[in-house]
Amino acid sequence: MAAWLWILVVVLALVVLFVIRVFNSLIRLRNEVDNSLAQIDVQLKRRYDLIPNLVETVKGYAKHEKELLESVTKARAAMMSAGSLAEKASASDQLSKTLKTLFAVAENYPQLKANQNFLQLQEELTGTENKISYARQHYNDMVMLFNNRIQMFPNNLIAGMLGFKRRELFKAPEGEKEPVKVKF
Repeated sequence: MAAWLWILVVVLALVVLFVIRVFNSLIRLRNEVDNSLAQIDVQLKRRYDLIPNLVETVKGYAKHEKELLESVTKARAAMMSAGSLAEKASASDQLSKTLKTLFAVAENYPQLKANQNFLQLQEELTGTENKISYARQHYNDMVMLFNNRIQMFPNNLIAGMLGFKRRELFKAPEGEKEPVKVKF
C-alpha cells in the first residue's frame, strides 16, 4: 500500500510541475506580447513627436498647403487619442498616408527639398516608419506564439482555467490591402 501512496505522490508532483511549467511559459509569452505592443507605442510616440517639427518646417515653404498641414495635424491627434488596437492601427495608417502626401507635395518645392532640417526630419520619419513596421511584425509574431500556446492541448486546459485569453493581431485596414495603382 505504501508503494501506491508513493506512486500517487510522484504523479501529483509531476502534474504540479507540469502545470507550473505551462503557467510560467504562458506568463513569459504574455509579457513578450505586452512588451511588443509597448514597442509599437514607443515608435508611434517618436513619430508623434517628430511631426510638429516637420509641419513647422513645411509651413515656411508651402504656405498655400494649409489644408494638407491641417490634415496631418488631425491625423496626429487621432493617433494619440486612439484607444483600442484596431483604432491605433487605423489611425496610424491614416497618419502614414497623410505624411506620404506631405512628402509628395514637398517635391513641388525645390527650396524645401534642399532644406537640411526638412531632409533630416524626412529621414527620421522614414526610419521611424520602418521601425513601426518591424515592431508590428514582431508583435504579431509574439501574438501568434501566445495564441498557439493557449489553444494547443494540453496547454488549453491550463490556460482556460487560469483565464488566459487570445490576443488581437495588429491588422492593416481593408483599404490598405488593395493593390497599388500606378499611373504614368
